[in-house]
Amino acid sequence: MERLIKEEDIAAFAKLSGDYSPVHMDEEYAKNTRFKGRIAHGMMTAGFISAVLGTQLPGEGTIYLSQSLKFMAPVRIGETVVVEVEVIDMDTAKNRARLKTTGRTEQAGIVVEGEALVMYPKRS
Repeated sequence: MERLIKEEDIAAFAKLSGDYSPVHMDEEYAKNTRFKGRIAHGMMTAGFISAVLGTQLPGEGTIYLSQSLKFMAPVRIGETVVVEVEVIDMDTAKNRARLKTTGRTEQAGIVVEGEALVMYPKRS
């Protein structure tokens, strides 16, 4: 999955989450931080992992059980986040899968990584 980060995405996520931190919302403030400019919310970027799990791998009917995350680099407006999910292990008796989850941008490389545990629907 690929997603171009736009100004309106950051505004919408701030409204939804209530996270109006100036590092996301105020360019003048953000210029004076270690990031040297505004950045997207880390959890917005991580949320794209959920989109992949629920629509692609494993797909519809998937239940998120847990997710570990490491935020490796900031994502900026105008960058495209690419999310990849890889199966690490499967427990077919319990319909569970352990997955490696990664988000990256061309500019920064890996921006978020972790592991998810999901329950996938039984297939007939």
